[in-house]
Amino acid sequence: MSNRGKRFEDIIAWQKSQLLARNIYKLFINCKDYSFRDQICRATISISNNIAEGYEKGSVKDYTKFLYIAKGSCGEVRSMLYLAKDLNYMSEKNFYIIHEQAIEISKIIYGIIKHINK
Repeated sequence: MSNRGKRFEDIIAWQKSQLLARNIYKLFINCKDYSFRDQICRATISISNNIAEGYEKGSVKDYTKFLYIAKGSCGEVRSMLYLAKDLNYMSEKNFYIIHEQAIEISKIIYGIIKHINK
């Protein structure tokens, strides 16, 4: 990959997905639906973890594969956010903020995929 001197911690998508995970954890910390809370937290953590793991593997093929997995986890989080809003686990305002964060991360990840596959 062209940026081998870089660390995964420098990747904007990783940074933003860490922020998203912190926001999700704070938002659902008191949620009594433990299976829901655990699933949305796991899906959110999966975004940054897959970005990091794919990058550290060192090959474009692996990095791309893990970026697609991270993008899929972003979709899972967004899907769960709709359910959280419908079940009144979160406010409309929080839904909008968190959902927009997830969309932005997904777009950034897709941009990385397009860039490295040129």
